[in-house]
Amino acid sequence: MTKKVSISSSSDADADEKQPLRVTAESVSETSSIRSKKGYSAIAGLQDEFAGLSDNDAEILRKQVHVPSVAASFFRLYRYADRKDKIILFFGFGASVLEGLMRPLMSVVFGAATQEFTDLPTGAMMSMFNGYNKTYMYNETSASSYYQYNSTGNFSSEYGYDYESFDNSLFISSISRLALYLALIGLAVSILTFIKSYIFIDRAEILSSRIREHYLAATLRQNIGYFDKLGAGEITTRISSDTVLVQDAMSEKVSYVISHSTTFLAATVVAYTQSPLLSSIIIGNVIMIILVSYFGSKAITKYSERSQEGYSVGGSLAEESISSVRNVQAFGIQDRMALAYDKFLEISEKWSIRAGYAGGLQAGLTFLFAFSIDSLAYWQGTRLLTEGKVTVAIMMTVIMTLFQGAFAFTIISPYLSNISTGLAASTKIFATIDRKSAIDSSSEEGERLADVKGDIELRNVRFIYPSRPNVTVLRDFSLKIPAGKTVALVGASGSGKSTIVGLIERFYNPLSGEVLLDGHNILDLNTRWLRQKVALVSQEPSLFACSIFENICYGLIGTPYENASVVEKRELVIEACKQANAWDFIQDLPNGLETSVGERGFLMSGGQKQRIAIARAIVANPRILLLDEATSALDTKSEGIVQEALDRASKNRTTIVIAHRLSTIKDADLIVVMRSGEILEQGTHEELIAKKGDYYGLVQAQSIEALKEDSSASEESDEGEALLDEKAGIPLAKYSTLTPVRTSKSTSSAIFRKEVEAKQPASILEVLAMLYKIGRADLTSMLIGLYSGAITGLAFIGIGVIYGFALQYLQEYGTPYYYEELKRSLYPIAGFLFMHGAILFITCTTGGCMFGYSSSRLVRRIRTLSFRHLLRQDISYFDADEHSVGALTAGLASEAQSIEALGGETTNKLVESMVIFIGGFIFCVIIGFKLGLVMFGTIPIILIIGGFRFKFLAKFVEQSKEGNEKSSTYACEATSAIRTVLSLTREEEIVERYRTNLETVIKGNRVANFKSAFLDGFARGMQYFIMALGFWYGGILVARGEYSLFQFFLIFVIVVFGSENTTTVFTFAPEMGKALNAGRSIKTLLESVPEIDAWSSEGDIIPDEEVDGEIEFREVHFRYPTRPEVPVLRGLNLSVKKGQFVALVGSSGCGKSTTIGLIESFYRPQRGTVFLDGRDIATLNVSAYRNNIALVQQEPVLYAGTIKYNVSLGSPRPVSDEEVETACKQANIHNFIMSLPDGYETLCGTKGTLLSGGQKQRIAIARALIRKPKVLLLDEATSALDSESEKIVQAALDDAAKGRTTIAVAHRLSTIQNADVIYVFENGKILETGTHQQLLANRGKYFDLVQLQALEKN
Repeated sequence: MTKKVSISSSSDADADEKQPLRVTAESVSETSSIRSKKGYSAIAGLQDEFAGLSDNDAEILRKQVHVPSVAASFFRLYRYADRKDKIILFFGFGASVLEGLMRPLMSVVFGAATQEFTDLPTGAMMSMFNGYNKTYMYNETSASSYYQYNSTGNFSSEYGYDYESFDNSLFISSISRLALYLALIGLAVSILTFIKSYIFIDRAEILSSRIREHYLAATLRQNIGYFDKLGAGEITTRISSDTVLVQDAMSEKVSYVISHSTTFLAATVVAYTQSPLLSSIIIGNVIMIILVSYFGSKAITKYSERSQEGYSVGGSLAEESISSVRNVQAFGIQDRMALAYDKFLEISEKWSIRAGYAGGLQAGLTFLFAFSIDSLAYWQGTRLLTEGKVTVAIMMTVIMTLFQGAFAFTIISPYLSNISTGLAASTKIFATIDRKSAIDSSSEEGERLADVKGDIELRNVRFIYPSRPNVTVLRDFSLKIPAGKTVALVGASGSGKSTIVGLIERFYNPLSGEVLLDGHNILDLNTRWLRQKVALVSQEPSLFACSIFENICYGLIGTPYENASVVEKRELVIEACKQANAWDFIQDLPNGLETSVGERGFLMSGGQKQRIAIARAIVANPRILLLDEATSALDTKSEGIVQEALDRASKNRTTIVIAHRLSTIKDADLIVVMRSGEILEQGTHEELIAKKGDYYGLVQAQSIEALKEDSSASEESDEGEALLDEKAGIPLAKYSTLTPVRTSKSTSSAIFRKEVEAKQPASILEVLAMLYKIGRADLTSMLIGLYSGAITGLAFIGIGVIYGFALQYLQEYGTPYYYEELKRSLYPIAGFLFMHGAILFITCTTGGCMFGYSSSRLVRRIRTLSFRHLLRQDISYFDADEHSVGALTAGLASEAQSIEALGGETTNKLVESMVIFIGGFIFCVIIGFKLGLVMFGTIPIILIIGGFRFKFLAKFVEQSKEGNEKSSTYACEATSAIRTVLSLTREEEIVERYRTNLETVIKGNRVANFKSAFLDGFARGMQYFIMALGFWYGGILVARGEYSLFQFFLIFVIVVFGSENTTTVFTFAPEMGKALNAGRSIKTLLESVPEIDAWSSEGDIIPDEEVDGEIEFREVHFRYPTRPEVPVLRGLNLSVKKGQFVALVGSSGCGKSTTIGLIESFYRPQRGTVFLDGRDIATLNVSAYRNNIALVQQEPVLYAGTIKYNVSLGSPRPVSDEEVETACKQANIHNFIMSLPDGYETLCGTKGTLLSGGQKQRIAIARALIRKPKVLLLDEATSALDSESEKIVQAALDDAAKGRTTIAVAHRLSTIQNADVIYVFENGKILETGTHQQLLANRGKYFDLVQLQALEKN
């Protein structure tokens, strides 16, 4: 049923410049990937949302977001193959074709051998006459048999066999010769399989790495509008999971498809050369097999593509949740995020199950038509034989060749399923690669100016965000910014300030008007060149997981110093660090500039990150400097020093500053006050103050209360910035006045020196037991699948019995005299073969469907459980380098996918092989123990080879996992910080480094691939060696009269089927190796119990009504678990009384945020105690304890759902619409929300990208207030707000603080001047404490901080 998607958004000019696009699924198409579950929504494949705009506007916006679809094409997978690759692949193709020709050749040998066997007398007669000269006579009149012995050796025969010329040695010689042919074919197959496997495995790895590289490069060159509708998690899923599926689709499975297809075609040709008439009768079933394969693969591809679409959006949710795990744990929303994640898995599961059904049906129909070939061949072949149109050899050659061809297609099914899945995965990847970016930073087009002065002008600019086509952000906006001047943009959140920065950086294109640089329209300039002339420092600085030195050097890209020597670069970096006031704390790091900042800079505090980002921006001495709240995360003193540095850096260069702290822009040459995309007033600080207009009101809102009475206290000397980094965790301080406290290393440090006992990886049985436990809800489906697989295996044994009887009848009744008897005997055989085909149709279809169903549901459960257990882990778990967001998100996507490789066709084949091996062994030993033991004794060799390959590959996968995770993490980091990457023009450097990572992985895999291909080739050749042994030894036994032809062929066929199935199963050894490694990782995660466990029911629970909210720190010492050598808190003592508003101030890195983290119970102190109402919080139930606390962080975290959904996440219980509205009113966001067309149902976008920083912050505050906490923690909660909003929100927070304990970390001292107690931190301890007035009177450090923030000095 086709369903419509309606899209609407506000046209209100007063609406936010980042107002969200409204998407409602009136009904969701089966083919659409738009879903809305529990408030979490995804946008993909939208209808034309630009219908209401003019053609020109619609075209400009559409180009920025449209992604053309790409049809699945197998040959497109090889688009990056160069001449060398094509030559190597040609050899691989040739080896595959030759290997495929070996099977029909084997059938010809088999037909000739069959003729030799059927020319023999029956086994009973052979045993009677063995060693004698004798004649077997038949007397028609008496209808009796008699034996005539003649010692002279003269014999006669009447209607019988004349054994005068019979000689066993001739027969044995012929059979031995044919067995030798089979052995030589086996040798050729071994060599050819090794060649083709190695070539396709190796080339698949190389070509898939090129696809990964091109996908990342294509992603990085896309315009920002593309990312407004795409989550970083989706990109991670594509690059870590989907590309693996694409690699599988190009790997050795392609060679198997080629060889088996060649077998199929060659078998048809051989059959026609032997008997065109018989082949024509059968060919209809052959055509049906081809059609089944074509349509089955098409269906699997379609369903797999939809399944992957469903998960890719869920992957974005997972990435959002893991990257904001502190927020998730603080609000106790692990279960709700897991439920939202599971809703997307439900979509993926639905289509995955359908793909499994399609695969099962394809396999079943293939078997049906394959055995119909045999049935027709025996039926019509017998008729043609009796009519003298074919011989036994021709008949059996046609039967065996066509059956081999048909059986080859039944084996192809699982390979085609893998290829189809890879093709489905490739469509989204190639769609991105082929997309022409509206603003392509990789393009060489565009003018490059010889000299840049820095004159910027916005002339009559009209702008609309592509993701919100009905909201006009800038209307006929004009502004001139002279070269070398500093212009500040101020105004309420959503007034269009950041939009101007985005237009200058060419993140977006205006609909009309011009943005000019030195009189040139920037649309005519080369985009990459333009961005290299502009330096940007964002409100939320993005650092990359490398050293401080490397991070700052990224600012030199595109400058003459890009390729300078390390010495020169170091001088430039040090100077930039000094200007940004970062050099002092960097010097005190053990590794100085070489210190790693961690993933996304998490090892640095907010202020340190911002200072490094500023150093990166000014290191190249850019002509244009854009500062978007560049000092918002700095403490007061650092801000003052950095601002002075920026003021110096701004000289002789054009600087555009966006600021909410007006103290940072009072010296600007021009201050522009904006509202709703329009300029209200402009002038210098003094001019605007004199006007007493909007700017004057903003200044008044930020004024700090002056000292009420003079203090005789002398001003203390500056003791320097607290240089203990609470996050970088490295001794960042030289203590001048405070003596470092010896924090009893025997207590705290020793805790971390405990060696973790090495844990052995889980065994296969342990992994299988875990998978059974997870999937036992679908035990019925699995048992039906197992039962079907067992019946299929038994059916193959039955086929051996049927073949044995058929060949015995051909031997006994193969002369014209007995043709009628032959018909009566073989026609039922034809019926039995068709019945077997029908049985296999039922069992294979049922087995494939049941295993596809259960494996799809198993994957969903594994992903849900893994996600839940990830969110359960301690915060310290996420601090570890190996647990980066990229690695964890990639693991969620790929590990469950690897487990799925054990499901469906693979499990079906495994069960079949086990039944054939065990049942066939028992049956063959009973029928003929000599030949049975000899032939079955060789199959364990295949098992040993396959098992060794499996074990080897499992170990190899585990070893290569680190390299793959490293490359995935690197790609995820780059795409999640896309604005920073584009502004620094790091695209080429990132792709080059990513290529290097991939090349390292490929080189490390070469030896393993060689060994794997060698073992695969040896196992393939073993099938023919087994057949050769069977013919030779079986021929001897038959020649001696010990075995009948029935016994021989029964055993022979069963063993051949068994070896073929066993070999086929172990072609999936790479997948099984990945599945085992993935199972071990999953088992480790699921069994991991964190120290601070929100799931645990242990611990005391204080009834909510009895919680007062008194907090006390008593001699608390703390070190981060990942950095045990660095003390952060050194005997901290502080006390917060019930209902008090307490402020924590101090330099960046002095321990303020760590204090908040300990109150939230994110960590446990190594020494000392944190109390709530006099009770050690370590003894309290974690979940119940956190229910009484609400946290608002410095960088607000929102999720891709509606505003209502995001606010409601704050409450541990269901909330009404009225409660949501009340909380939003308190946070001063209600009026804005109601101005939106969809109100509280408006979407926030991935990570809240469709809202401005201030709006995100206010929604985060509303989320905290709806919790009705007893303790409210504000970690720079108003840092992203403009002055007007800050004043209103601060008043709301003041109201909200009444009756509850509030602890605020703040750099803007105007927000905490009314606090009951202010604690001034330094070096992990309290330096001074008191009220605002008391601390001013002391004229200590707090007094200095206040003076630095004063807008006007009296």
